[in-house]
Amino acid sequence: MIGATLAGPEVRSTGEGDRAPVIQLDDVHKTYYMGADIQVHALRGISVQVEQGEFVAIMGRSGSGKSTMMNIVGCLDHPTKGRYLLDGVDVSTAPKAELADIRNRKVGFVFQSFNLVSRTSAIENVELPLIYAGVGSRERRRRAEEALEIVNLADKMKNMPNQLSGGQQQRVAIARALVNDPAIILADEPTGALDTRTAIELMGVFQDLNRERGMTIIIVTHEPDIAEFGKRVLLFGDGRIRKDYDQRQLEVLRKEHHMSELGGSAGSWMDDVHEEDAQ
Repeated sequence: MIGATLAGPEVRSTGEGDRAPVIQLDDVHKTYYMGADIQVHALRGISVQVEQGEFVAIMGRSGSGKSTMMNIVGCLDHPTKGRYLLDGVDVSTAPKAELADIRNRKVGFVFQSFNLVSRTSAIENVELPLIYAGVGSRERRRRAEEALEIVNLADKMKNMPNQLSGGQQQRVAIARALVNDPAIILADEPTGALDTRTAIELMGVFQDLNRERGMTIIIVTHEPDIAEFGKRVLLFGDGRIRKDYDQRQLEVLRKEHHMSELGGSAGSWMDDVHEEDAQ
């Protein structure tokens, strides 16, 4: 369970028309040009909204467009066409320097490979986004300590990355992602380098952040077992959103799978969702 005093995201009313979605993509395309004649259409007209407090899993096979989607949502790239609003601000054509500033303030990243600085302690790694944001040393240390408390690593603050297990390193990465109080946490295959038990424990941390602190979380994954933790699943294929499962639809799938299990069928209910991408 999560229990520290780091300020959570702004509490936003859910009243209709009261607040813009945290993420809004309108007819977003992304085309890569390879030479004079070859075009690769990575995204083909994506339109989707994500509200504050949602927990969304993005699934799809290699080449489906999910990584390109992550790059645009994370302000790592611009769309070729269309509009992207992050927390109510149009960032579709923002200059690179402005995009970097928005990214540091609004997006908390968690990657498969942890991306910790090897020669700095856990708490110093967590402080890095605050250094870039110009936060003073005393406030920086206070917020980094609280972020590590949230992920239950208060006793590992001075440890170097090589003194931490894989799961602990990823918890440091999560603390670093949330220390700036971002609009969204964006996790790209966050459990890919972890064993099954550690992966489930880590997903429990994401669930707590979402349930107890109202954090908006987007996880990109190809693993059905990981996508099960989401309250909404976007299934990508050929650069398009082929299916958008909301919480009610996911509950129906869970119940249907439970009944099939009673009849002797095996496998995860999310396997049925994933099979959509193969059809």
